[in-house]
Amino acid sequence: MDSLFFWVSKIAWFFIAPDSLLVLLIIIGTWLFWKQKIKWAKRVFTFLSICLLLITIFPVGEWILYPLESKYKANPELNQVDGIIVLSGSINPIRSAIWKQTVLNNSAERIFTSISLSKKYPNAKLVFTGGSGSIFNQTHKHADAAATFYKTQGLDVSKIIFERESRNTTENIILSKVLVNPQKGEKWVLITTGWHMPRSVGIFCKADWHVIPYPVDFRTNPEQLFRFSWGFARHLNDLKIGIKEWIGYITYSLSGKSC
Repeated sequence: MDSLFFWVSKIAWFFIAPDSLLVLLIIIGTWLFWKQKIKWAKRVFTFLSICLLLITIFPVGEWILYPLESKYKANPELNQVDGIIVLSGSINPIRSAIWKQTVLNNSAERIFTSISLSKKYPNAKLVFTGGSGSIFNQTHKHADAAATFYKTQGLDVSKIIFERESRNTTENIILSKVLVNPQKGEKWVLITTGWHMPRSVGIFCKADWHVIPYPVDFRTNPEQLFRFSWGFARHLNDLKIGIKEWIGYITYSLSGKSC
């Protein structure tokens, strides 16, 4: 697998993430102030204040997430289903291991939808794919935490296929394809978060694996995209997610990792 791409993507995002840049502006402005460069310090803090105000009162994150979330139809009509593949991201494996119980996160719809569809289509293969996306912790795997959760929900985990070595979406798909060897004409349903679906489908396309997008876990409100909505933390988090996904989407396309 492309380890260099994995490491570079993780390290680069640490420095260009919106919250990191805001902190950097605070540090720069403070340094300019103590260096008696008052004019430049004022400019930096003024720019910072404008950014903070805009993020606080407008759902800027939703503005860039909506084009991604709206690309594929929610609740697509399904007939024949031969396989269901759900991408990891719905469980925190480290906290789950520490507290000895499943700790779900804001993408829990992924795994709950996989349970719902697997019950509706009991003859379909169910694949959960996800190892660890952490640079420093490759011990706690998403697939292992998911296996525990599926078992608590009454599913027979011996009938579920778990891929536990992948570190990112590309590896999710490549390693899962090796495990299940999907055949031409089979109908596979892909479950992942709405804003993550376009990049995921592109990678499946590159891997020559046709899937039916089943987006879940939506974060935007299409009926009120342009509104005043006081909430700095929530808006910043959506902005961070949106920028990261667009960078990933564009990078994967330009690098030839997706169609």
